Amino acid sequence: MGRAEHADKTSGPAAPEDPVRWRILSAAFAAFKAHGFAQASTLEIATRAKVSKRELYALFGSKQQMLIECICARAQRMRLPPDWPALRDRRDLDTALTEFGSVLLREISDPDVIAVYRLAIAEADRSPEVAQALDVHGRQSSCAALRGLLEQAQSAGLLEAADAGAMVARFMALLLDDVVMGLALGLAKRPGPEEIRRRAREAVDAFLVLHPQRGESRPT
Repeated sequence: MGRAEHADKTSGPAAPEDPVRWRILSAAFAAFKAHGFAQASTLEIATRAKVSKRELYALFGSKQQMLIECICARAQRMRLPPDWPALRDRRDLDTALTEFGSVLLREISDPDVIAVYRLAIAEADRSPEVAQALDVHGRQSSCAALRGLLEQAQSAGLLEAADAGAMVARFMALLLDDVVMGLALGLAKRPGPEEIRRRAREAVDAFLVLHPQRGESRPT
């Protein structure tokens, strides 16, 4: 997926409908990365974005709202398209989970997303709202999207009647493993398309073995 290039790149939308909002989010994200959330001033953000502080506050209200919108914009991309076909059989479920896993891995390994994780860790004591925003608007949003997919599969009889929350946690563990930690610590390189597809494929295969179709027994 192509994204607009900008000197101050953010985890915001690729083709913004409102260039001024996108410019402010880009500037805010760059300032957060450079100085930390607490130390980044609204004056610097407004200067980077070439807007007045009055315009900045009129559009966002606070630095925290800017951070939340940066995270939300990325989280919206960590899910299947809204027009994804309904699940009819296990092959459809396999395809949907593989695509979801590939999208999630591609987006979560993006340098901008990893920068937010690093920011949350660095600001844990001084600005805990960074970690809270990342959890609520990032991780929980992605988990909710996956849960919706799994519940749809259960309704169609394609998965056993197990706890959906537990299934979400298991799939995420199989898919992500230590990817985020390795990237955040600089111990791993961002996976390429083939590696992303392979990891997604292996996670789905393992998950579907653990969670058979309704009425089928698990392999011993």
